[in-house]
Amino acid sequence: MRTDRHSPRLDGAEAVADAVLYEGYLLYPYRRSSAKNRVRWQFGVLVPPAWAAAHGLVDGGVAGSAESPWQQTACLVEAPDTATVRIRLRFLHLQRKVTEIRTAGGGYRPVDRIEVGGRTELSFDEAVPREFDVEASIGDLLQGRRLDVRVPGGEDVEPLVDGRGEPAGRVVRRRHPLSASLAASAVPCETPFRLLRLEIRVENTDRTTAPDSPRDEALPRCLLAAHTLATVDQGRFLSLLDPPEWAAHAVRECRNVHTFPVLAGEPGSDDVLLSSPIILYDHPRIAPESPGDLHDATEIDEILSLRTLTLSDAEKREARATDPRAAAILDRVDTMPPEVLERLHGAIRSLEPVRRGGDAATDPPGSDAQDEPDTGTVLVGGTVLGPGSRVRLRPRRRGTDAHDMFLAGRTARVEQVLLDVDGTRFLAVTVDDDPGAELHQWYGRLRHFRPDEVEPLSGEVAAP
Repeated sequence: MRTDRHSPRLDGAEAVADAVLYEGYLLYPYRRSSAKNRVRWQFGVLVPPAWAAAHGLVDGGVAGSAESPWQQTACLVEAPDTATVRIRLRFLHLQRKVTEIRTAGGGYRPVDRIEVGGRTELSFDEAVPREFDVEASIGDLLQGRRLDVRVPGGEDVEPLVDGRGEPAGRVVRRRHPLSASLAASAVPCETPFRLLRLEIRVENTDRTTAPDSPRDEALPRCLLAAHTLATVDQGRFLSLLDPPEWAAHAVRECRNVHTFPVLAGEPGSDDVLLSSPIILYDHPRIAPESPGDLHDATEIDEILSLRTLTLSDAEKREARATDPRAAAILDRVDTMPPEVLERLHGAIRSLEPVRRGGDAATDPPGSDAQDEPDTGTVLVGGTVLGPGSRVRLRPRRRGTDAHDMFLAGRTARVEQVLLDVDGTRFLAVTVDDDPGAELHQWYGRLRHFRPDEVEPLSGEVAAP
């Protein structure tokens, strides 16, 4: 059953799933002429079975970068027979975009590139997202459920007119039909507590692709970036990365092929699962600073955005003519406010400002930190240090950043006192006589030292 139904429980998980869906869809500099954009669709590619056999694609490992006619998810769920499991299959359907020019006789012929009325279009491969849902009780899954997936082919025609409003060409988008299946089943595990192994197998069932076809001809009948999302009510999924000890043996019996399941959604929740061809940790999330997808592997928003801004007008025209998603990236980067770009420079997620008076839950008895009189201060050698304090740097010889050794003996100004999640305090400083000190302060790019790595000096530095 196809669904357009919104599910609030999947909101956070679908943001990550969308990143998986479009991972590598189009890489910087987002132009068709870029060599790395000529070989695409690298993850979760489920190919026709006869084509896979002819090309020796029999790998059974977990890596989703290996092409295969099927993928299998095996995960663990605690739930009664009356609990409902919902499984959503998601993938991309390749769409051939062909530009055609109008001939003198009134017909059309394919061309690689067309320019009409100030608009440029290039022939290119796009993709359409597809979703299908299966819903069943645990009791039903003990008997097994199967969904046959059928996606019809299609053709969309977009006319192009010249400056006089006369037909000059067109953009034709064609899709081949797809066929696949999703089989889901539950099997009791041999554990001291009730536990079930949920297995989800997705297969490409196409029988029309010639085994000797080149990859480019087989791709229109493949499931691209295939992955699944699952939810359970009246129950919970167990982490395969950090399971309870009593379930360790059941985890070893889970066989995941070309995909791997992790807990998804908000941290601490356990009723949503994402099985991805890209291996992730539990509760993955999109960086909150990211204003939108850039489709690039191990995406670094700041550098990609800055480099996109440096593209020439001609390069931007080519990128816009390549794909609508590339045009959307250019539009977003070109209009990005400075404060949004500034947020992309970096974030410290493991540190937070010291709270007033310390924290009894993290500060060990008798430590100097318990006696801190003010917010954002730390007691070092009988001297209270806070923003504006001057210190001499004495980095440890072992267990520290090797670059810090070059700062031994230098003086610095304390900008912040930070508290790590394990209760460790750090002094964020700017080094005196550093010509880039003001820039580092503006960006928040500071150097961090433990209290035992600094020596208090008398006097303070006026705040900039």
